Amino acid sequence: MSDDGELVGPDLTVGVETSALPDGGMLLGHAHGEAVLLARRGDEVFAIGATCTHYSGPLAEGLLVGETVRCPWHHACFSLRTGEAERAPALNPVPCWRVEQRGGRWIVGAPVERSSASRPATTRSEAPSSIVIVGGGAAGNAAAETLRAEGYAGRLTMLSADDSAPYDRPNLSKNYLAGSAPDEWIPLRDADFYREHDIDLRLDARVTAIDTTRRRVELADGSHYGYERLLLATGADPVRLDVPGADLPHVHYLRSFTDCRRLIAGVANARRALVVGAGFIGMEVAASLRERGIEVHVVAPGAVPMERVLGPDVGAFLQQLHERHGVVFHLGDTLTSIHADRVALAHGGQLAADCIVVGIGVKPALALAEQAGLSIDRGIAVDQYLQSSTPGIFAAGDVARWPDPLSGERIRVEHWVVAERQGQTAARNMLGRQEPFTAVPFFWTEQHGVALAYVGYAANWDRIEIDGQRAAHDFTATYWRGERKLAVVTLGRDLESLRSELEFEGAAAVVSGAAPP
Repeated sequence: MSDDGELVGPDLTVGVETSALPDGGMLLGHAHGEAVLLARRGDEVFAIGATCTHYSGPLAEGLLVGETVRCPWHHACFSLRTGEAERAPALNPVPCWRVEQRGGRWIVGAPVERSSASRPATTRSEAPSSIVIVGGGAAGNAAAETLRAEGYAGRLTMLSADDSAPYDRPNLSKNYLAGSAPDEWIPLRDADFYREHDIDLRLDARVTAIDTTRRRVELADGSHYGYERLLLATGADPVRLDVPGADLPHVHYLRSFTDCRRLIAGVANARRALVVGAGFIGMEVAASLRERGIEVHVVAPGAVPMERVLGPDVGAFLQQLHERHGVVFHLGDTLTSIHADRVALAHGGQLAADCIVVGIGVKPALALAEQAGLSIDRGIAVDQYLQSSTPGIFAAGDVARWPDPLSGERIRVEHWVVAERQGQTAARNMLGRQEPFTAVPFFWTEQHGVALAYVGYAANWDRIEIDGQRAAHDFTATYWRGERKLAVVTLGRDLESLRSELEFEGAAAVVSGAAPP
């Protein structure tokens, strides 16, 4: 499909010569009015929808791995045989069609009807009678969906302290804040989905304690829910700015859908916004507010934006990108006080600002885990199956710290795709699957229309090798410690990012003893 939505490639209902599709090859075409991806594995040819169900990425530009195809944009993975979304961030399947070989041609025929029934129900000997999920974010929602997809038929409750049903959190600092994404894009599912799948979703439900003896969670309103298995997906809370004036009404934090709507209302008549912090949230917010035509200044203590994660060279590239779009930086500095129309800086001077957005990091929400006596290690310490030190209690997402086979370290990662994939793995393990979590961390950031993809995990490194031209928006940055490759960042090289992910997965499989991808 072209950028304007026009169908491209051959009409696959007429077919293509068998020689046009070698083993391991993919071909973009169309059938029955839809974009179709034709892919060959050995003597079998598959036809599935060519558009990723996450953000409409072009699957034909992705990577075939076994009987799956991975999206080049955000690394979702789909089965060629069934069209099912096998890995986050995609939640919905793509359509499938039958393929026949006639007269030396591969011909796409009728669509394959998708069964509305879930997989066969898990037997009672394997499945817990009740599962409670605390948290309605990426990990919690992915776990709930996976449990039902795996055939779990027991009582399933999701307790979310948020006032909104699960939503697309990464979009809040990107398109939605910029004004280019409508409200209906943000919820992950509509209310009917949770009813139809018998997921008891409770909003504004604040869990205050876990009674591990009675195996129940207790809520602020005095109610309680029993569990046989419990998933803690409590996420993280923004680090608050501790200076005079930090509680003024024009000071904003961006973590929830409600936060974002308040911020949008707050900038409606703003002329100059000040962003405190030059990490992911700060930089994405700066780009989105510039899209709204607001003057933006950034104050941060580092030498360049995102230096701790991306290093000085990629950080400098991002700073220059923002400066070309009019963002003004005040680096190596911090705030000492906030006033109604200005802020004071540690290095002297003041900056006018009628809207302030603070993005100085987050900290894992550990109060429940600590109260319950779970082992804590700068997060909830979990094993390779994402189970905590207390049997029957699992953790996933921003709050979980797990043994990463690739780095050989315990790590905690605050990224959407990681949280979703952990939710999916935790769900299967709550059903007794004993599936190690070996997914390679992946995240993306989009700023001023430029999308960086990061694969791997590099808390520290001793060298960064850059191949390509940053000015041309075409490069790969590889992060090394000694002879060990830790992470890869790409711009304009989506296929290379997918191949790096596959390489890291193979290395992790060797260490963990899991099956290679």
